[in-house]
Amino acid sequence: MARAAASKRIEQLRQEIRHHDHLYYVLDKPVLSDQAYDKLYRELVDLEKEHPDLITPDSPTQRVGGEPLKAFKTVTHKVPLMSLEKANNEEELLAFDKRVREALNNKDFDYFLEMKYDGLAISLKYENGILTQGATRGDGIHGEDVTTNIRTIKTIPLRLLKEVNIEVRGEVVLLNDDFIKLNEQRADNDEPLFANPRNAAAGSVRQLDPKISSDRPLMFFPYYGSPQKGIQTEDKMREYLSELGFKLNPLWKYSSIEEVIKAVHNLEDKRGKLDYEIDGVVVKVNDFVSQNKMGATARAPRWAIAFKYSPMQAESVIEDIQVQVGRTGAITPVAHLQPVHLAGVIVKRATLHNEDEIRRKEIRIKDHVKVQRAGEVIPEVVEVIKSKRTGHEKEFVMPQKCPVCGAEIFKPEGEAIARCTNATCPAQVMGRVRLFTSREAMDIEHVGWALIDQLVDRKLIHDAADLYTLEKADIMKLERMADKSAQNVINSIKASLDRPLERLIYALGIRLIGRRTAQLLADHYHDIDSLAGAQEDELSKIHEIGPKVAASIVTFFKQKGNRELIAKLKRAGVRVKGQGSRVIGPLSGKTFVFTGGLANYTRTSAEELVRKLGGSASGSVSKQTDYVVAGTDPGSKYEKARKLGVTILTEKEFEQLVGKGG
Repeated sequence: MARAAASKRIEQLRQEIRHHDHLYYVLDKPVLSDQAYDKLYRELVDLEKEHPDLITPDSPTQRVGGEPLKAFKTVTHKVPLMSLEKANNEEELLAFDKRVREALNNKDFDYFLEMKYDGLAISLKYENGILTQGATRGDGIHGEDVTTNIRTIKTIPLRLLKEVNIEVRGEVVLLNDDFIKLNEQRADNDEPLFANPRNAAAGSVRQLDPKISSDRPLMFFPYYGSPQKGIQTEDKMREYLSELGFKLNPLWKYSSIEEVIKAVHNLEDKRGKLDYEIDGVVVKVNDFVSQNKMGATARAPRWAIAFKYSPMQAESVIEDIQVQVGRTGAITPVAHLQPVHLAGVIVKRATLHNEDEIRRKEIRIKDHVKVQRAGEVIPEVVEVIKSKRTGHEKEFVMPQKCPVCGAEIFKPEGEAIARCTNATCPAQVMGRVRLFTSREAMDIEHVGWALIDQLVDRKLIHDAADLYTLEKADIMKLERMADKSAQNVINSIKASLDRPLERLIYALGIRLIGRRTAQLLADHYHDIDSLAGAQEDELSKIHEIGPKVAASIVTFFKQKGNRELIAKLKRAGVRVKGQGSRVIGPLSGKTFVFTGGLANYTRTSAEELVRKLGGSASGSVSKQTDYVVAGTDPGSKYEKARKLGVTILTEKEFEQLVGKGG
């Protein structure tokens, strides 16, 4: 496509994609199917690849990009992010109200009430409506520049709906259901679990590799906008932030402290039913003139206060401890409790994590225990109430046989997690098929968990490859499956045959392989057979793949059952090759590293150009690097290249090399 026509079409696509992103992520009112959205997005990606000079920072394709950072830069907040005074009871709220009324000479005013999210405070800066910086709160004066990671959050607009200069502050959170899924994935991969959604959100934003941040479904809720002409109250500022394209949650306005206190208690009762964690509410004087009159102390504004809720805990009795089996065979002990009301729900089970954790907390069957959901969406046993022991408590013994299939349970030396050794265990099969069909993997739309469980229970499938041998008649035998529903299932399964190679690699469920690593492997090997034949030393040479990941890959493909699974997938017609074989071109065999700012390219577009001409791009400098292309402020990679004697090119020299190569 000619450049002028491409430029016009690219802008059309960007506007359309931004519109649908706003409908989906902010308004929760999608009008486009995933397939139709993906088609628009792929067209934009292809056009930008064809015309890399047309890529702009606010393009929807630039939400994910950039190499892993060595460290975060420090940002100084021009207006400090202050703390809030705390209230723990009604008396302290009444005392706050008295101070406010005295400061405002008892004039009439409103209070503004908002939820206090248990997440990570972030400051966003926009210039002419374009996101230019995202920074953590830090100590209130100095924070960390996390712009690259912030750009991956879909509820943070890269371009506002109005061309304004504004600083927006708010909280990055992880929804409860997403937190549970994230911890389940980490458990399957033998990674440490996040203690609560706040830690998960903070850990995600502060990843040095933005690809990891992009894999986590973070959300952003604003609570502050810098002064704007004509806006004089908190509630009007929130309306304005909504008009700019931000997602907001319910907010309330009251004329008396008695109404505020009642609302605070009502919200506490509903706290456990929310989709996200809150640890209190924030009460503010609504109008900005009054706020300015009251001012602030050295550490906190006088016109606001945070009411902190008590931790969500309850006492129960452990009736039994049983184990459940994950897709990798991981054995997780679970406490079955006397039902107890906690944070708006009836809790009957709580995770005990692993056998070592049970020993550390000295947990026994029939123990009285404290169960918590204060930041713990998955209920867990906090501690044993030893003073209530009667002597009839019983120590838990990890079973030697899998409770599902009867196979041996094995716990490797030095590891906390024991595993079922039978790869055909129905519990493992269900877990692996669930992963295989998930949206992030093969994206088989109408095959949900309930259907998978039925298919495994009735022995209609024994692994993920068996999905492709199912017939409509098989599906119609299952519960709640009429003609149309069964046909939708078959159609969805067939549609997944041609998924990209990186999705298949991720879908196989290789331990320690996430979506980012699957992409790296697909870029490097281009077909599943080449990956299956790779050795540990070869894999370890790939940037971002360490010895443990390399060993996990080799171990996976050595197992007979996994090799048979891949053979079945091939016979079913699943695509096991990438988009094409490795490009042969003028830069073949040459490895490039880009550092510093480039005038005519984004780093992504420069690396894509290298790959298009047969070369490869890396994020770090080593003896194997052929060229380092240095832009403005190149940093440590430039110095390392000099020490190693690697050829260093200016951007102009790079363009000459590419031109000669082309």
